[in-house]
Amino acid sequence: MRKHLFRQVAMLVIPLGIGLAIGYVWSEAARSSVSAALAGDNPAAATPAPQKVQRFGAAIGLKPEKAEEYIRLHAATWPQVLATIRECNIRNYSIYLGELDDGNFYLFSYFEYVGDNFEADMKKMAADPKTREWWKVTDPCQIPQKNRKKGEHWMTMREVFHTD
Repeated sequence: MRKHLFRQVAMLVIPLGIGLAIGYVWSEAARSSVSAALAGDNPAAATPAPQKVQRFGAAIGLKPEKAEEYIRLHAATWPQVLATIRECNIRNYSIYLGELDDGNFYLFSYFEYVGDNFEADMKKMAADPKTREWWKVTDPCQIPQKNRKKGEHWMTMREVFHTD
């Protein structure tokens, strides 16, 4: 019984000890960089610049007969497409599916842009061959909204409320 209890305790304590050791080494490294920064060796290390974030929401219709395909495609989004999204400074990207009272399916997307030139990054994304190929597969599932702005596929939405 004691052997079994000892093993259970060891299985908990050993990883905890390793984690504490790693945490100590990391905290010592962090402390050194803060000390160096305060000493004037690296001022940026003490106070990282806040990242500018722009939030975007957009909507589009979804053909009911294409809903399952659309869900399946996004369950296995191509890695190259995900890499391009990241390279174009998009973070925290989500797409939601809903069926409204009118019986139609709609998609709502939300993402945060952390770059300095949204227009240039969107042009970069649109020029990416793999992303263009992805859009050829996903666009036929969608129904663009009539009241979208000229040049838009997804209808952009205006943020009217946000809280952190």
